Amino acid sequence: MAIPVLTPDQLDAQASQLHDTQAWQSIVSGWELTAPEPGPPPAPAPAPGRQPSDWRSLLSVPVDRLIDDALRTLPAAPPPERPLPGRLGAVLPDRVHAWRRVGQGDLRPSVHLGYARQILAEWGWQNTPYRLRNARGARCVCGALLTAHRLGYGSPTTVNRAGAWLITELRSQGWPGLIGPWNRAPGRTAADALALVDAAARRAAAAGH
Repeated sequence: MAIPVLTPDQLDAQASQLHDTQAWQSIVSGWELTAPEPGPPPAPAPAPGRQPSDWRSLLSVPVDRLIDDALRTLPAAPPPERPLPGRLGAVLPDRVHAWRRVGQGDLRPSVHLGYARQILAEWGWQNTPYRLRNARGARCVCGALLTAHRLGYGSPTTVNRAGAWLITELRSQGWPGLIGPWNRAPGRTAADALALVDAAARRAAAAGH
């Protein structure tokens, strides 16, 4: 299975382009607005000749049909969590992990950001300009997004959208540039990187993304 050769600086540029589109700005401008909660449905009128308390009026379909319908509407079980490869896995080439993408569906950007945070927390954060990893396997913020995708978490489109949410969060904090320059700014720390990813994930989740 071929792995995209997208680099952190390319992801940074693509996420910025997405952030600047009118469609994305429409999403961002309304992310705090939610539709009003629907009110309770009106109570059905009692059938003629039956009192409202007559329980038989509820059984318009057989009980076994009600049970089958209820079972079909239960949410699917969440996919099993897969821990990250160990410290050796952090420094191995990404192609070694290609098998992890087999059979994996897409994710929301907020979930993808959660996996990127896990990578930064477990494998480490680094601020070498636009390198996917350092010799110890630590990642920059954009590198963590790309690594999450290459480990099977989210499609390339999801990676771009997650990056756009990071840029949206940076704009709200007054940072006018891209993710890479923020990542390597003097005085930047791993705690700053984790806090940024957390805030972007919360913002994306609040928007339903």
